[in-house]
Amino acid sequence: MSIIENLKKLISKKQSSDLLGITFRLNSIDFCAVADPATNPDENDLTEIRCQQIKSDPSKYAETLGSLHQEQNLKGQCHVVLSAQQAQMVQVDKPNVPDDEINGALKWQVKDLVSFSADNMVVDYFDGPKLAGGSEKINVVCASKSDLKAFVEQLNKNDINVKSIITEEFAFASLLQTKGVASLLVCQQPNEEVIILIVKNGQLFFNRRLRGFAQISEKSEDELAMTVIDALSLEIQRSTDYYERQLKQAPIKSIEIILPLEAEPFIARKLAENTHIAVNLLKLPEQFRDQRPFAAAIGATLYADVLASSEEHV
Repeated sequence: MSIIENLKKLISKKQSSDLLGITFRLNSIDFCAVADPATNPDENDLTEIRCQQIKSDPSKYAETLGSLHQEQNLKGQCHVVLSAQQAQMVQVDKPNVPDDEINGALKWQVKDLVSFSADNMVVDYFDGPKLAGGSEKINVVCASKSDLKAFVEQLNKNDINVKSIITEEFAFASLLQTKGVASLLVCQQPNEEVIILIVKNGQLFFNRRLRGFAQISEKSEDELAMTVIDALSLEIQRSTDYYERQLKQAPIKSIEIILPLEAEPFIARKLAENTHIAVNLLKLPEQFRDQRPFAAAIGATLYADVLASSEEHV
């Protein structure tokens, strides 16, 4: 799912093969740059990886993006991840119109459910899981057209070519490499809200943002054990109950977590005790193993593989 389709005319034709994942955060922008191995003269060297955070006031995001090529020497095929403040997701009944008219119909269907005006809204959607006996649902993602246009124009002034604009949910989901079985992922960007996802065969079956967990990195293990872990366990239980009972799916067998804090192994161990389900620290690809705080930006670079896979099946 990408909400860039109707902005493709803005994308430049330069074709550097480096990969670049950019994610917006509160008062900063993260990036993960992956050099094209073909440009590395030494075949014995690992692919060059660079992850970094750049402080930026939200009002200056476009300006910061415009400086990435000159100041950070960034280039390549870029996948942008919008923050929760920049994109909103709602679930609605699928409009009874031809497929090529759905996006236009959705603007008016969701205009009272989101904070963007219909004439300044970019929308895209992905199919929701089907409930037994229920109407067909779709998940609608909305963002500000003027903001996205400014971001794309700034990036495309140089050798940075925007290939997709996605949400954090899809960036994190692309980190899951399992096939055929469902995975529940508990994930977080540093000092932001925790997200619970359930993904099966690349399809996002369930997503939920949890409020009140943004500052868990500041809590001691005792504080985590007394309050946070029980609350998180309850949210996981609610999510698995919905997936298994309402969507009639097989039980979740394992939980993956990627939480950028020192107590991550402790949380995994305590969640396993509470949920009685295997809980694992999500393994990132080997070249990214020391970059867990940049997981969403890393997921954006891996989203290129998701796009390629989907195009193969069109």
